[in-house]
Amino acid sequence: MNKKVISTINIILFLLPALILFVGVLIAPIALSGYYSFFDWNGFGPKEFIGLSNYRELFSSNAIGFMKALRNSLLLAALSVFVQLPVSLGLALILGRGIKGERGFLAVYFMPVLISTVVIGQLWLKIYNPSYGILNVFLTKIGLESLTRIWLGTPETALGACFAPTLWQYVGYHMLLMYAGVKGVSPELREAAKIDGATNGQVNRYIVIPCIKPIIKVSVIFAITGSLKSFDLIYVLTNGGPLHATEVPSTLMINMLFLRNRYGMGSTIAVMLIILCFAFALLINRLFKEDR
Repeated sequence: MNKKVISTINIILFLLPALILFVGVLIAPIALSGYYSFFDWNGFGPKEFIGLSNYRELFSSNAIGFMKALRNSLLLAALSVFVQLPVSLGLALILGRGIKGERGFLAVYFMPVLISTVVIGQLWLKIYNPSYGILNVFLTKIGLESLTRIWLGTPETALGACFAPTLWQYVGYHMLLMYAGVKGVSPELREAAKIDGATNGQVNRYIVIPCIKPIIKVSVIFAITGSLKSFDLIYVLTNGGPLHATEVPSTLMINMLFLRNRYGMGSTIAVMLIILCFAFALLINRLFKEDR
């Protein structure tokens, strides 16, 4: 056996454990979800093959509520891209200039990312509490009692109330990604621009932001796919209510799987989430590629 064959075998043996883990944890569940999506199954009894009926029902039946759940996720994605990411970018640009206490600010802004989502959900449940929550108490103290609401119990405000803690939790995550990119921009470029009379705003607009576009692309992908997959915080805060005002595909999927015993439909929602996440990731890659 020659050295090339031995080297190939060694490479395969080294990669095999990771490959088995990858297939077992990622590929196999996706394949099983795709398989079960073609059946009407309650999770226990015999499966009945129904072809694409689950997919047709998903997009045509208002009883399922998938389109409303998808609209909620897309709204959260839009808020993440046009509110959360600009805030993160602004913080990254400010901290990237090397202000006093830079490390301390980084730690403070990133701290919510380290906290369990369930803990954050419980914290914001207390903030939104209609009786003793700090938000309603503050509004009452400053004479704006008319603006007090049952924030998580009113369909008009529930989705926005769910987005606020998401913004608070992940703004530091995106900020840290962008901050690393900002710090990686060559100081010589900044100095040359300032010598030519550029202001800090012009340096950021024409030098820093174009240099960190790959990182911004990653943040956009994470923000959109994260919104499409959002589950834990919404589940803790509202469980998809009131009146399905905060229903998202993940909470709907759990509802189908464990409350209605419709494993086929739950698997169909899972497959659609995977397709949507991949589609948006490819679309964002294409948009940023064309922009260059």
